[in-house]
Amino acid sequence: MGYRVVVVGATGNVGREMLNILAERQFPLDEVAAVASARSQGDIIDFGDSGRELKVSNLEHFDFSGWDMALFAIGSEGSKLHVPRAAAAGCTVIDNSSLYRMDPDVPLIVPEVNPEALAGYKAKNIIANPNCSTAQMVVALKPLHDAAGIKRVVVSTYQSVSGAGKKGMDELFSQSRNIFVGDPSEPEFFPKQIAFNVIPHIDSFLDDGSTKEEWKMVVETKKILDSRIKVTATCVRVPVFVGHSESVNVEFEREISAKEAQDILRESPGVMLVDKREAGGYVTPVEAVGDYATFVSRVREDPTVENGLNLWVVSDNLRKGAALNAVQIAELLGRKHLQKG
Repeated sequence: MGYRVVVVGATGNVGREMLNILAERQFPLDEVAAVASARSQGDIIDFGDSGRELKVSNLEHFDFSGWDMALFAIGSEGSKLHVPRAAAAGCTVIDNSSLYRMDPDVPLIVPEVNPEALAGYKAKNIIANPNCSTAQMVVALKPLHDAAGIKRVVVSTYQSVSGAGKKGMDELFSQSRNIFVGDPSEPEFFPKQIAFNVIPHIDSFLDDGSTKEEWKMVVETKKILDSRIKVTATCVRVPVFVGHSESVNVEFEREISAKEAQDILRESPGVMLVDKREAGGYVTPVEAVGDYATFVSRVREDPTVENGLNLWVVSDNLRKGAALNAVQIAELLGRKHLQKG
């Protein structure tokens, strides 16, 4: 016996990936609904490569009663309106927005890292999906934290434009084309030119000079992994369509060698270690696209601090950073809490 699942925001980048992954992983479904805003009502979209098509329903009028789970991918403003409505109807919500992540009554889940925290979902019938950059980093850090205890993390991100949605991808494409043919390429969506450039600014600025994206990485890592870990982040948008990369410097409480870290990561859930010390012996965003794994490369000791390591971490942000993590939460929820039959 399967589940009745709603994908909200089904016509967006992440929503489409959610449908693809539900189909790929053969999630036990009795019924699946594609839901989006009024402008997409009646559109026909594919349910992955299953050959099945879904007709898009209007979120404003959708009745969540009788549905088991809803995977939301519509941003904080839409979630604020509709997540409580779905949860109150008895449909467990897995929300991809930032709205509920730091709510103490809402578990923030990465299944490979803190599956035990899922038990708290009944307080509000809502589960939060973390920020894309946080998700891939904690998958890589969790097994190392268990082995040697992490004290401090310094991370610089190289985040693809798909993290900003379709408008970000469109702007990179159009600017790149315009520059090649000599047409004007003024920024419209991003604050500066993104083609052939990098922008050290994601989300809004806070009073201390950091951005909200950087703040998210700090507070979410603490909530998911360990509140005692000190985290500092610099988040940068780069001219890559899909796939986030991170340069991560980690200080540990206990000694851990690069070799030990490699051996641990090689056996860790959700991690793929690709670390050959030769040209091309590492993973870049292009190779990560379409894959489920969080890739770790360039594992090496940092001689400037006691018990320090450097890592290079890459993942498909539309998958592990968003859609895949949400589906993995749904799988965990089904196995542990909503068993049928």
